Amino acid sequence: MNEIGIAVILLCFLTAAVIVFWNRRKAIKTMDTIEKMLDAAMDGSFSESTFDESKLSALETKFAHYLSAAETSSRNVAQEKDRIKSLIADISHQTKTPIANLLLYSELLMEEDLPASAKANVDALYNQSEKLRFLIDSLVKLSRLENGIISLSPQHTALQPLLQGIAEQYSAKATEKGLSLYLHDTDISATFDSKWTTEALANIVDNAVKYTEHGTINISAVSYEMFARIDISDTGAGISESEQSKIFTRFYRSKNVREQEGVGIGLYLARQIISGEGGYIKVDSVPGKGSTFSVFLPK
Repeated sequence: MNEIGIAVILLCFLTAAVIVFWNRRKAIKTMDTIEKMLDAAMDGSFSESTFDESKLSALETKFAHYLSAAETSSRNVAQEKDRIKSLIADISHQTKTPIANLLLYSELLMEEDLPASAKANVDALYNQSEKLRFLIDSLVKLSRLENGIISLSPQHTALQPLLQGIAEQYSAKATEKGLSLYLHDTDISATFDSKWTTEALANIVDNAVKYTEHGTINISAVSYEMFARIDISDTGAGISESEQSKIFTRFYRSKNVREQEGVGIGLYLARQIISGEGGYIKVDSVPGKGSTFSVFLPK
């Protein structure tokens, strides 16, 4: 091979090396710019005007446009959440006093010596006012949970105080119906938000008492490696297999219980709470024999 051929080969290698080096520097510069954009986006200080578009590559420019759009979308979501929060607060405030007055006046009328027909109307007014109060309270709680206005704060805690409180809350109501409510003591712990898990379990136990005409209600817990399971069992009418997938739907009420008081939101709210804690709810039911609701909470 003559000297010219060797020179050509060396020149080709040198040119290739320069191109590789240049592309590598360009890639590093692009990655550095993108990293700065990401850092700015993460700490909330990103602004498209901070980066000179005339000095950016096509990739950097597209990425800057994307982050700018994401930042705008994030601000819009935050503003919408603030509007929802304000609306919920207004609804809660504006309805609380009128409903409280309806309940108070109904109670006062109940103490009067009224004809049987008038007394029946007052009782109906009181029951419907109480139902409306419960519905609005539940919807406000649900909206706050779904929009992130209320955040759950799960902590590793013993289950016994939680279950004991639920049992004590519904013991008198169960006794009034001639039902036996049993709590099986446990030393199991789990990770949950005490206030909101109480709300979820109370909705399930309330249903058990409401829809059980005779027999028993049992509350117990079982430990697994990753979860603790709380079982709430009753000897009520049971739920058909076709309806078991529907009972956690908002406002769903089985045709078998529509004559009973209720609004069909308790189980939906319970599922939202437990899901928000990283758990889940299952139901096992046999029509005519009863139901068991199993609440799984992470350990």
